[in-house]
Amino acid sequence: MFRHLFIIISALAVLVCMPARAQYDVAFSHYWDMEPYYNPAAVGKDTKLNVVGAYALDFAGFENNPRSMYLGADMPLYALKAYHGVGVSLLNDQIGLFTHQRMALQYAYRHRLFGGRIAAGVQLGFINEKFDGSKADLEDPSDPAFTRSDINGNALDVAFGLYYTRGPWYVGVSAQHLNAPLVELGETNELQVDPTYYLTGGYNIKLRNPFLTIHPSVLVRTDGSAYRADVSTRVVYTNEKRMMYAGVSYSPTNSVTVLIGGRIKGIHLGYSYEMYTSAIQPGNGSHELVVGYQTTLNLYKKGKNKHKSVRLL
Repeated sequence: MFRHLFIIISALAVLVCMPARAQYDVAFSHYWDMEPYYNPAAVGKDTKLNVVGAYALDFAGFENNPRSMYLGADMPLYALKAYHGVGVSLLNDQIGLFTHQRMALQYAYRHRLFGGRIAAGVQLGFINEKFDGSKADLEDPSDPAFTRSDINGNALDVAFGLYYTRGPWYVGVSAQHLNAPLVELGETNELQVDPTYYLTGGYNIKLRNPFLTIHPSVLVRTDGSAYRADVSTRVVYTNEKRMMYAGVSYSPTNSVTVLIGGRIKGIHLGYSYEMYTSAIQPGNGSHELVVGYQTTLNLYKKGKNKHKSVRLL
């Protein structure tokens, strides 16, 4: 098991050393809580209905700063003697006068392999791009390169992923925007969305204290011209139905993030603050709030219902 872990971490470490940042997709700090956003093969990985919502406000204090909202839900299914996962993903990402929206349906087929479980997932969705040209402040209002009206367009968006789990560790690879969607905005403008590739992995380390575990994880993404890597570690306290965690995440040449959160009776609440390592002031970092809900499902194998009738004689 440790030999497999060493191979995974070595591969991830090579990519972590590549400095830069992918451009189109939102970089959420709580990426392990919303894996289906990056990899459709992660839907239905647990025997639970999982609902997650996130709100991120980047570059606090700056005008027209990015604001992102995400809502996702997924659940497992057992049908035709096989395990499956289904999910839905909604995103609204506003950056200045631009608004990026995506709605997608996700499906994953799960199968046992080498003592673990592998999943192959596909995502079909639509992306919608909007530009509010009426609010554009131009030096030359007659410049034909810029529109002064509201324009929008949409396109089909396709993603694919693989996800493997075995015991305390997992690894996944995925590709978003595989079809390189071309969104036409009005008659003279268009937006090309390049494919983005993801690699993620993690491991749960048990300590002598039965209530504490350490959860290191990595997410690396690239669109072929820029890269971003996030290396995270959380200390997790679990006792019955209560869970609390605190952690830190580092993105080389980009930022340092602190994270806190917890879960009580299936309700999860998490917060993070990202401080950029560039010349940006610490107070102009990024806030992120995550709210989730989980409930156990028993959909795999249904047994016979037993009834007992009691008569008073």
